[in-house]
Formats: sequence, C-alpha cells, structure tokens
Amino acid sequence: MEELISQLISSLKGIWKYRWYAISVAWLVAIAGWVKVTLLPDDYQTSARVFVDTQSILKPLLAGMTSVPNIEQQVAIMSRTLLSRPNVERVLRMVDLDINARTAREQQQQLEELMSKIRISSGGNDIYTITYNHRNPRMVREVVQSLLTIFVESSFKGKSGETRKAVQFIDDQIKVYEDKLTAAENSVKEFRLKNNGLLPRQGVDYSSQLMQSSDALNAARLELAEAEQARKAISNQITGDEPILGADLNPASIDNPELDGRISALNKSLDALRMQYTELHPDIIAAKRLVAQLEARKVEESKLKQSSDPGRNYSPMLQQLKVAQTEAEARVAAIQARVQEFTLRHQRLLAQANAVPEVETELAQLNRDYQVNKDNYEKLIGRREAAKLSGDLSSTTDMMTFKIIDPPTVPYMPIGPNRVLLYTVTLGAALLMGVAAALLISQVRPTFLSPAELRDRTGFNVLGTVSMNWTDSEKRKRRRGKYLFGAALSGLFLAYGAVLAANFLRY
Repeated sequence: MEELISQLISSLKGIWKYRWYAISVAWLVAIAGWVKVTLLPDDYQTSARVFVDTQSILKPLLAGMTSVPNIEQQVAIMSRTLLSRPNVERVLRMVDLDINARTAREQQQQLEELMSKIRISSGGNDIYTITYNHRNPRMVREVVQSLLTIFVESSFKGKSGETRKAVQFIDDQIKVYEDKLTAAENSVKEFRLKNNGLLPRQGVDYSSQLMQSSDALNAARLELAEAEQARKAISNQITGDEPILGADLNPASIDNPELDGRISALNKSLDALRMQYTELHPDIIAAKRLVAQLEARKVEESKLKQSSDPGRNYSPMLQQLKVAQTEAEARVAAIQARVQEFTLRHQRLLAQANAVPEVETELAQLNRDYQVNKDNYEKLIGRREAAKLSGDLSSTTDMMTFKIIDPPTVPYMPIGPNRVLLYTVTLGAALLMGVAAALLISQVRPTFLSPAELRDRTGFNVLGTVSMNWTDSEKRKRRRGKYLFGAALSGLFLAYGAVLAANFLRY
C-alpha cells in the first residue's frame, strides 16, 4: 500500500513538473473540441399525431352479407408498410430531395438516411405518431406532412386493387364454369335424346315402368277373357244352346191343362203320403219322380211349340242379341289389339332390362357432374357479388375516419445535438488528455524527485541530499509561474463558461 501511495505521489510530482505541457494540451483539445461541437449541424424534429376512428355503423349492418374487412388490422399493416421503399421514394420526390442526387449511389444514401430517421409509433387507442429528424426545420415539416398524406391516401384506397384482382379471378373462373356447365347440359341433352326409350319418365324408373307394363298387360288379358266369355254367352243364346227367353223355363209358368191336372193330383197325393211317411219312403220318392217327369214334359212340349213358330228368327229379342254379339265381337277385337300392344311393350322392356341400369348409371353421373358445375357456378356468382361489396366496403371513407390531433409544424428549437453535454465532455476530455500528456512526458523523461526513489532505482544508499536555495528573483519567478498556471487553468474554465453562455444566447 505504501509503495502504491509512493508511486502515486511520484506520478503527481511528475505531472506537476510538466504542468505547462498538460495545460497546453488541455487548451488545444478543448478549443478543437468546442469548435467541432459548435460546427455540428442542428437537429430539428417534428411529429404529427393522427387518430384513426375504425368504429363504423356499417359493420353491424353488413355483417353476414359480406366479409367485413378488419379495419384495425388494415390500418396497422398500413402503418408498418408506410416506410416501404416505394413510399419513401415518393416522399423524396414530394419534398424534392431527389434533385440533389446525381448518381444512383447518392440516391440510395438519401433513401437509407431518410428511412433511418423516420419513426412511426402507435400509442394505443388507434393513435399513430410520425416523427422525423433533419437539420433543415422546413424539410422536417414537409417530410412528415408527405408521410401523413401517403398514410391517409393509402388508407382511403383500402384493398381496392386486391378486390379488383379477386373479382377478375372469380370472373375468369365463372367463365370456365359457364363453359363446363354448357358442355354438361349438352351432354345430358344428347344422352337423353339418344336413350330416350330407356330413361325414366316423370320420376318413374325402369323397374316401375316394367311393373306398370306387367300390370297393364295382366289387366288387358283379364278384360279380354271377360269379353270373350260375354261373346260366348251371347252366341250360345243365339244358337239355342240355352233358352232364348233368357233364364230357365219355370214349369209352373207354362200353360198345359192336361199335364197341370195330373201334376196337381200327384202333389195332393204326395202331401197325403208325407203326413204318414218320411221323405225316404218309396211311395214318396216315386211320386216325386213322376212329378219331375211331368214338369220336364211340359218344358219339352213348350220348346217344341217355340221351335215350330215361323216368326221365331224375326223376334225383337233375337235382333237385340245379334246386335249385342256384334258389339261383343268388336270389343274383343279391340281388347286383343290392346293385349298385343301391351305384350310388345312388355317384351321390349324385358329385352332392355340389361341396358337400362348402365344407362341410368351414366345418366346419374352426367347429372351429378352437371349439378356440381351448377353449384360451383352459383357459388362463384354469389362470391363475386360479395367480393364487390367487400371491396366497396373496404374502400369507402365511412369505414374509417382520420382525425389529425397534432399537425406537423416547423420547429424553431433544435432537439440536438446536446451541446452543453458535449462541451462538458470536451472539457473533461481535455483535462484528462492534458494530465495524460504530462504523465507520459514524465515517464519518457524520468527524473528522481526524492532520495527514496533514487535509492529504489539505483540500489545504492543515499548518503545525503542537497537542498535548493532559491534566490528572491527565482522565488518571484516561481510564484509568477504558479499564478500564470492558475490563470491558464482558470481561463480554461472561463472559456468553458463563455462557450456555454454563447450556446444559450444562440437560441
């Protein structure tokens, strides 16, 4: 510790010995630094604050009809892309900074310098601040105003360019699907014309047609059988196989007095026998057989009388039967033709049974392709209208309102450089450099300032010291030198104060 203190004292003595070098270096450094700081260009700054009102009544009104743009996100993106190269080049042209650039390198330097000095910040609540620094106060204001103009204009434009591209793309797709839809319609039409006989009609498929054809054929056959039976019955009546007068002849209705008397006597005798015997008695059975024979004889005799009648073939009943027979023949022929046609139809449907499923499958595929193209076409039409409405909505000024809170102004006071701080730093650096110069000289030109230092350096014992006996003139000279050094040091501080005063008076 003592050695360190000894070295420190020795260094201070060396600095004091070369104090004039130190004060000279301090003056030179201070003057050079103060001049440099004084010549630094002033840095002016201005800013503009703008409030973006994104709350619009159109949002809830158009919700669900179209995609409402996210205005907050859109404004945030525009604020981030405001310092893009095209926008900064536009600012250069608007404030005529590009006039001074003669080469592409100078223009690039101007562009980079401008981009580095522009700052855009968001203070929350949709408030944005644009700040710019430059040595020309009027240029500062023009640059901020240009950026503010570009920000507002780009916000008004919104996404109209993207909307036009989206609408154009959708229009191209609509044209493609129109062609596909037309081709699908033509394919379905041609297929229906080619396979008209195999296609279902009015919502009835092939199996239903086959079942209906079978039912119609069976009904026609049944109707034909009924008509043939009716015709046969009429023919039998005409030919005499059955009584012409219609139903079976009733023996009681035939007038034959002789046979009626005998039948009446037999019936009386039969009643008397029934009172004595059962129905199985031989006398009763014989009496009943005899009554039946007499009644049959009455019928036969009545038929013989009718057949021997010469006007029998010209009776009104026979004429009606012949007319009915003719109608029955015509009806049978018509039903036979219907049965034949239904048979051909049914046979044709049976023959096409293998081809119909394939035709129905192909038709279903064609209809499915057509429906898919139709659905996509209708969706694209709806999307195009929604895109147009969305584009109009995003570009309308009612969706966002810009309110300039603080417009850019021409600053009269620079914000930099901080000359007071730089003057002070320069003074401190000058003093340190002066001390460092004196210390360096003392190390380069070392002298022994004490007996202990001489003993330590040489290793010899110091027998004694000789003190300097200063004369009065030397004492006055040394005293004057101290005053001059103090005056020089004080002058340095006075110069520092003068520089500060001049800086304050400057503004």
